[in-house]
Amino acid sequence: MDAHLPGAWGGLFSTMWFPAFFALAGAAIGSFLNVCIARIPEGLSIVSPASRCPKCGHPIRFYDNIPIIAYLLLGGKCRDCRGRISPRYPLVELLTAVFAWFLFRKFGLTPAFFAVFVFVCALIVVTFIDLDQQIIPHAITLTGIPFFALLAVLFMGLSVVDAFLGVMIGAGTLYFVAVYYEALTGREGMGGGDVNLLAMLGAFLGWKSLLFILLVASLLGAVVGVSIILAKRKDMRYAVPFGPFLCTAAVLYLFFGTRLIGFFI
Repeated sequence: MDAHLPGAWGGLFSTMWFPAFFALAGAAIGSFLNVCIARIPEGLSIVSPASRCPKCGHPIRFYDNIPIIAYLLLGGKCRDCRGRISPRYPLVELLTAVFAWFLFRKFGLTPAFFAVFVFVCALIVVTFIDLDQQIIPHAITLTGIPFFALLAVLFMGLSVVDAFLGVMIGAGTLYFVAVYYEALTGREGMGGGDVNLLAMLGAFLGWKSLLFILLVASLLGAVVGVSIILAKRKDMRYAVPFGPFLCTAAVLYLFFGTRLIGFFI
């Protein structure tokens, strides 16, 4: 669905300026997502205290908290202690802005846009937490399963049955893989966070999305995992988090999944 509205409003919303507004808002929301990425694994409040330097703990001034721009102007360093600030912060802000732009272009000013944008924001948080700490917090996935199932049924046209099957098949598939992998190898190959994450993806995208997500995530994981193992000279038991690949595959399904499936079928 492309962004379009009838009458005089259509001319305004079809220009680049209105999507640009959502991109700017997305960057600001990305700043909040950085707070979630840093604090949720520690069990800290995402509301208070205000943003602080991760090195010296000094509160960040409002003009140093402008998404992306402040990081560039400060050279990626804290104004007070001159400690390096991770490039993850502007990257998350930029990613959120880009997704806000493209999602608005795809869905327009509709409830579906807001539902999908919240879903993608959750995937961004999960991805960077898993990359940083190799965990996927249950606070996101277990809360997200009923929440995103409700959004999908109300605003995305997904049936209750499809959402329910998405949860059951998503969780059951990875649980089956995890149990039998551990039984065969004696090592844990997949955590409960991945199981819950795929259940959350199925809740929002429906059970029909799961084969695409698993195949694409597995392919991406294999390519990236082998590349990292070769580059770092690790053995094949080196742990590569699977959550980011599941999230990437889910986003690809959102934008291209039905067309790619139709192409091969």
